[in-house]
Amino acid sequence: MNNLLKLEEVGQFLLSVLLFNQLDYAWWIFPACLLLPDLSMIGYLVSSRIGAWSYNLFHHKLVAISILILGFSLSNPLITLTGVILFGHSAMDRIFGYGLKFNDNFKNTHLGWIGKKD
Repeated sequence: MNNLLKLEEVGQFLLSVLLFNQLDYAWWIFPACLLLPDLSMIGYLVSSRIGAWSYNLFHHKLVAISILILGFSLSNPLITLTGVILFGHSAMDRIFGYGLKFNDNFKNTHLGWIGKKD
């Protein structure tokens, strides 16, 4: 099942690449922006609860899709790009096993614990 879920995320990541190709941006913008959503981890400097909230906001696919739809609806390429980047980044994170965070610990995600099992 784990491989099937990762394959689904690979498909979603490829979809984000295809969506990006429909936008009028240079190719290098996609990889340059792909890690920007991880800046949301700065919330962990305040507290685990704030960190999880800010991280989850920028890594939730419904948020990404909503921004993407808003960008398409408004014919605004920058908002559309933001949605594509958020969606692609979230899919990429899920491929590597990084899920939405619980409040108790950064390594506790909806996909399980990150890292070595003790």
